[in-house]
Amino acid sequence: MNALSPANKLENLRTIMKKYQQDAFIAMSADPHMSEYLPDYWKIRQWLTGFTGSVGTIVVTQNFAGLWVDGRYWVQAEQQLENTGYVLQKQTPDPASTHLSWLSQHLAKDAKICVNGNTISTQQYSALSALAIEHNFFIQTDFDLIDEIWTERPALPLQPIWQMADDFNAQTRLEKIIAIRDKLIQKKATGHFISALDDIAWILNCRGSDVEYNPVFLAHLYIDHSRTVLFIDDAKLSTEIQRRFALDNIEILPYNASIEFLVELKQQNILIDPAKTSIAHTQAIEHHNHLILDINPSTLFKSQKHPSEIQHVRNAMIKDGVALCHFFQWLDTALTNNESINELTIDEMITGFRAKQKDFLGLSFSTIAGFNANGALPHYRATKESFSEITGDGLLLIDSGAQYADGTTDITRVVPIGNTSIEQKRDYTLVLKCHIALAQTVFPEGIESPLLDSITRQTLWKYGLDYRHGTGHGVGYALNVHEGPQVISYYAPATSFTKMREGMISSNEPGLYHQEKYGIRIENLVVNKIKHFEDTTYGQFLEFETLTLCPINRSCIILELLNDDEKAWLNQYHQIVRERLASHLEGDVLNWLNENTQAI
Repeated sequence: MNALSPANKLENLRTIMKKYQQDAFIAMSADPHMSEYLPDYWKIRQWLTGFTGSVGTIVVTQNFAGLWVDGRYWVQAEQQLENTGYVLQKQTPDPASTHLSWLSQHLAKDAKICVNGNTISTQQYSALSALAIEHNFFIQTDFDLIDEIWTERPALPLQPIWQMADDFNAQTRLEKIIAIRDKLIQKKATGHFISALDDIAWILNCRGSDVEYNPVFLAHLYIDHSRTVLFIDDAKLSTEIQRRFALDNIEILPYNASIEFLVELKQQNILIDPAKTSIAHTQAIEHHNHLILDINPSTLFKSQKHPSEIQHVRNAMIKDGVALCHFFQWLDTALTNNESINELTIDEMITGFRAKQKDFLGLSFSTIAGFNANGALPHYRATKESFSEITGDGLLLIDSGAQYADGTTDITRVVPIGNTSIEQKRDYTLVLKCHIALAQTVFPEGIESPLLDSITRQTLWKYGLDYRHGTGHGVGYALNVHEGPQVISYYAPATSFTKMREGMISSNEPGLYHQEKYGIRIENLVVNKIKHFEDTTYGQFLEFETLTLCPINRSCIILELLNDDEKAWLNQYHQIVRERLASHLEGDVLNWLNENTQAI
């Protein structure tokens, strides 16, 4: 992807901007499905800048080029943007720090702004359009400047899709489609257009491998009261899949026919999710139809896992826990024997142990193995060109996860290497206290999930400390490791869509990062379950069940900083880990499990 340097690509981009008389160019980290992880074809921002973070927005004019990223990526972006011509723009919750604010301050009246309509959501376009009206800007969305300068642009993927095993599905395709149609009646909608890939995979009970780490496939879906139309390249569909779709009356049209199809609809009330539908598709609908803007019903449906799905996830956690015990026992032995280990070795070994487990599909994201200063980068990834040896003293942060046919995992643990300082132990204990605080929380059903974040951070705030990422994100069922609508983060708005409901799976991952020193994060996945009280005068309450099964390192804990309730939680958690994993282990690995789950 990098035959030309970012500086060369920037020069070429500015040349093509002059050709089409565009004053500003915007590129979001997105594709026509508003995905977080993108097919190579749509990695425009990464191709232009060399910045490999998963989120970021660039703005280019003839005399300025900037990349806007949040605090998770400031250090990484500053390093990767060196000598590229792009300037890091530190985005915070303050609206004045956004690219929209920059445009309003630096573009002249009547400026022309180019953004590919396939890569900006309807919601994002609405904000840009309001700015354009205020400042008399003109927005061009109907062509792709990059296509003219990215001469070796990768093709769109054509990986085959597969049907999930019937035992793993709580509902059939038709049951899910009927539930969506019932929602359309409630919302007075005659049709519904869906672009979110995880929603489509969930509705159809199918999975794919078009996008790295996420078992999804490129497609759009249209549902009304009598038709279900899937827009997909039929090269992805086996004869058996086509037969099954036909039995469920699912029509197949080419992937690139979605806009033409929408333009031809007339006098319909079409439901779309403005955060997950490109403006290109929305404008196609608007030609002859009325829009109903609301969250995809499937997003809410799939966020509340069925009890049978939660049980499958528990089984996946056992497999993941077994793999992790093998890995950490290997790591302890290798460190004791002074074997040569680096961050790439960590990635290779942890992936290898997971790959031995039944129904392993792949990783759920790129493994983060960061030693000392690298661990202070929340989304660090070691490469063959840049990695650290695991030697000397410090902290090793390992954030990893897997996709199994019956569940998705995501876990972070910190391992002390050599001697650890009092400061490191204090920080580790404070993060553990934050983790336990959320794990023990009881909360009203329906509370907006961002409101829970302050409970988690109290311990760090008392020391004047904090971290620049959310405490928790939703997690899919054998789907995307990042899934909405719930998010435990005070950076996020508290809306009706973020309400906590029974069956939602989220991460619990507080952290602490000292730039150029070390990073700490402790992460488990948890599921919302009913907390039963005899007196229900004040409504229904929820609590968390921790799903992840892996010992939390105890050697960095300053016991005096934990209260009795916190010690009891940790001991109970380790007892559960031991009980559920012991029968699947033997020999040195079983001994390692028993030793590392002893009560404190």
